[in-house]
Amino acid sequence: MKTIVLILLFWAGMAAAQEASVAAGAALRGLDKLDGEQTDIDLQSGQTVQFGQLTVELKECRYPAGNPSGDAFAYLVIREESSTEPLYSGWMIASAPALNPLDHSRYDIWVMRCTTS
Repeated sequence: MKTIVLILLFWAGMAAAQEASVAAGAALRGLDKLDGEQTDIDLQSGQTVQFGQLTVELKECRYPAGNPSGDAFAYLVIREESSTEPLYSGWMIASAPALNPLDHSRYDIWVMRCTTS
């Protein structure tokens, strides 16, 4: 636990030292663990899509200023069809998806990159 806290503090310090640009959208990847099928998901900020039994909403995607292919940080809200309460709400980091992952028995979703168009 202590190691995770140190890593998060390190990332927070790096993020604070670096200016970020806001992107128009994000490219995500979803995995259905039951059938092994991967799906690429393209979202614009504010857009919501259905992935299996999940609803995925992209609030915002950020990347290092001047480097759109750099490390993406996306704020996602993910809900199950049967619930109005978010299953996941927070920032996912493309280069470190395990720092703040979606915890679901059937589905995995992670950020690939921000999209600028």
